Amino acid sequence: MKVFVARQAIFNRKKQVVAYELLFRDGTSNSFPNVSDDAATAKLIMDNQLNLGTRYLTSGKKALINIGPDSLTKELAQFLPAHDVILELLETIEPTIENYEYVRELFHNNYRLALDDFEYTKEWEPFLKLVRLVKFDIMQNPLASIEDLVDNFKQRKNMKLLAEKVETEEEFLQAKSMGFHFFQGYFFAKPRVIEQNDIEINYAVAMLIYAEVLKPHMNMSRVAELFAQDTALAYKLLRLLNSGVFPIKNKIESLKQALVYLGNERTKKFVGLIMTAHIAEGKPTELTRLSIVRSRFCELIAKKLSPNIAGMSFLTGLFSLLDAILDKPMNQVVTRLPFPEPLKEALIGEPNSLYYILNVVRAYESGSWWQLQEACTLINMEDDCLPEFHASAISWADMYKDRVG
Repeated sequence: MKVFVARQAIFNRKKQVVAYELLFRDGTSNSFPNVSDDAATAKLIMDNQLNLGTRYLTSGKKALINIGPDSLTKELAQFLPAHDVILELLETIEPTIENYEYVRELFHNNYRLALDDFEYTKEWEPFLKLVRLVKFDIMQNPLASIEDLVDNFKQRKNMKLLAEKVETEEEFLQAKSMGFHFFQGYFFAKPRVIEQNDIEINYAVAMLIYAEVLKPHMNMSRVAELFAQDTALAYKLLRLLNSGVFPIKNKIESLKQALVYLGNERTKKFVGLIMTAHIAEGKPTELTRLSIVRSRFCELIAKKLSPNIAGMSFLTGLFSLLDAILDKPMNQVVTRLPFPEPLKEALIGEPNSLYYILNVVRAYESGSWWQLQEACTLINMEDDCLPEFHASAISWADMYKDRVG
C-alpha cells in the first residue's frame, strides 16, 4: 500500500537546510488530514519510523515531529530515536504540572524539545528550562509584536529561535536582524509530499493482539503467536527494535524474544500505537470502543451462564462489529481469522450459544424491552443483572484503554 508524509525544510541564517519538519498526510494532496494530533503522530511513526526510518526521509538531518497532548500522555515519543528527532510540543499542550513531568522525562531521556506556535505566559517558565528551540508563528504574531520577547529569549542559555510561516524576503531579513536562528515557510519551500510503499496491517489480527494485552496477565507467547500471523505487524515489531530507539546487545532470533525485550508495559504502548495509527486511516474509534465494551459484556454473561465459553464469548463481542469497521461482509472477514467454528458461526449469524449471548447484548444496546425479553428467554436468563454487567463493561473498557493508551 502507499503511505504519505509531507516534508518541509528548515533553514539557518545562511539559507542552508539544517532539518525537516515531517507531517502526516493521507494522500498526495498537500493538506491537513482530518484526524486528531495523536492519530497523525502515531501514523507518522508507523508509516515512516517503522518503515524506512526518519533518517531516510531527512537525508540524515534532524526531523521535527509534532507531539500533541494525547501523544505526550501516551508516550508515543518513546518509539522515536532521540538522536534523530526534535519533539515539537504543540500549542494545544497546557503548561500543567502533569504535562511538565512528561516533558521532564523526555528531557532526561535525551530528547531535544521545541515549543510550537509559542505564546508566552509565566506558567511556561519551568518548561523553558527544558526546551532548546522555540517556534514563533509570525503570521499569527507579527515580528514587531514579539520584539521584546525575542530580546528576552536571546539572553537565555542554549535557547534557539525559529521564525515560522516566513513568506517574503522582507520577513526573512527582519527576523534575521532580530536574532532568529532558524526559518521555515513558503518563502523558502512549500511542504513536499513523499510517497512510499508499506505493508498493510491486518486490522483483525491487530484487534486480537489488543484483546490479549487488555488482560491483567498478558500471555507473551500468545501475543508472539498473533504477531506471527501478520507479516506487517511482525515487520513493524522487528523494525522497532532495529530502529535505534532501544540499545540492542544481542541479535533478536524470534518474535517472542523481541516482545520479552520490550517488556509488558512497552508492548502495551506499542499495541496502543498500532491501534491509534488505525484511527488515522479512518477506522471509527467509537465502533472500536463499542467492540471492547461488547467483549466484556458478553464475557460477563457467559461467566454467569456457561463459564467454559467465557473466552470465546469475549472474542465474539470483540469482533462483532468487524464487518462495519472494515467495510467488508462478515463471512469474508472471518475466513482470514484463526477462530474455532462455533465462534465463526456466531459472527456470521448462525444460532448457537455464543450467538444468543451476543444477541442479548445487542438487544440491551438497542433499548428495546421486547427484544431483550425475547433474547433473554432464549438463553434462560433473567435481565436484572444486565445493567450491572453493562456498567462494569464500560468501566473495564475505559480502564484498560488508559492502561494501553
